[in-house]
Amino acid sequence: MRDADNIRAVAALDIDFLGFIFYPQSPRYTRKAIPKTELIADTATTARHDDIEWRKPQRVGVFVDEMPQTIITHIYNDQLDYVQLHGHELPEMIDNLKRTVIPDIRHSLKVIKAFSIAKPDDLLQTKAYEGVADLFLFDTPTESYGGSGKKFNWQMLQAYDGHTPFLLSGGIGPEDTDRIRTFEHPQCIGIDLNSRFETVPGIKDVEALRRFTEKLRA
Repeated sequence: MRDADNIRAVAALDIDFLGFIFYPQSPRYTRKAIPKTELIADTATTARHDDIEWRKPQRVGVFVDEMPQTIITHIYNDQLDYVQLHGHELPEMIDNLKRTVIPDIRHSLKVIKAFSIAKPDDLLQTKAYEGVADLFLFDTPTESYGGSGKKFNWQMLQAYDGHTPFLLSGGIGPEDTDRIRTFEHPQCIGIDLNSRFETVPGIKDVEALRRFTEKLRA
């Protein structure tokens, strides 16, 4: 996400996370730093009303095989709550990153490690990240590192027997509420919504998100 008013409108939907893509090859690349107040730029034109309950979602910075120092710079400048890693980052890198950041740069920082799942055996790679990453994200294999809009067979995730909770991803769209409701796994704590809820890359369709979240929560 990268538009101030769009960020504010999505945040008002009572969602848990807002993702900011810091991967230059992505069409959703965030070129400007996230402001340090209310997640939006001071130039936002949408007025804030005091009678509307304001809830700050957690800020998630998404990176792909980025240099640790660059990630740390974004953590500091953009006050990130989470770092989501979509590349070939090793457990040692994640451990070192957290040790460097906590508590001097950020009092708390959580790491989401993304994995592409094409077959059940792909889940075996998560074992090396147990106790290192705070969350896993299971997504469709793609050369673009996520955001492809393509689905994968969630039933493969029943083979996951780890202790780290995960987010469900993979081309989730407005038509998938029933599919989400019927998916059950004790470690699944949420879903990741991306390209299927955009008007253009990086800009969320607020009304589509509103309808979807209301239906899912009903």
